[in-house]
Amino acid sequence: MSKVVLHFSMSLDGFIAGPGVTVASPMGEGDAGLHLHDWIFEKPQDAIDAEAAEQMQAGTGAVVLGRRTFDVGIGEWKDVPYPAPCFVLTHRPQAPLAQKSGAFTFVADGIESAIAQARAAAGDRDVTVMGADTAQQALKAGLVDELKLQVVPILMARGVRLFDRLGVDGIDLELIRQAQSPRVTHLHYRVLK
Repeated sequence: MSKVVLHFSMSLDGFIAGPGVTVASPMGEGDAGLHLHDWIFEKPQDAIDAEAAEQMQAGTGAVVLGRRTFDVGIGEWKDVPYPAPCFVLTHRPQAPLAQKSGAFTFVADGIESAIAQARAAAGDRDVTVMGADTAQQALKAGLVDELKLQVVPILMARGVRLFDRLGVDGIDLELIRQAQSPRVTHLHYRVLK
């Protein structure tokens, strides 16, 4: 059975994007948000970073993302963000949107439905959740199995935080694995339920 996983690169102070995220600035104003993903895109890539990126790509069987992440990302991706079916949580449903490597299906009946559809599509691979608000909804609903965080050694001081507005007293985690490269610390946690 598939696991629901949050894959996020974040600053040491918990930001996953800078302030002012728009279509023109998908990682927020300035360069800080862009640096969160240097570990994936800069070459030469460290072997630890390359392994983490490969596992993230190969392990993803379906994606759940929010409408804002879709609206901001579609122009950058020019395809689906992973070669897998994608389920867009939205209040503005529309017909499925086919892409080269998969399709976007728009889900208007809540996070539980989006995750259930993604699990069915993912088979034995993971469901990757994208977007801070969607990740927060999935955590609040108790639907997340694992967190795979890449902590980048920068302090952003402002922007979009991953763990704001959870609305829960606490979520217990168990560290499964940690690895470090010169660019990032990879942390893999299991959510204890």
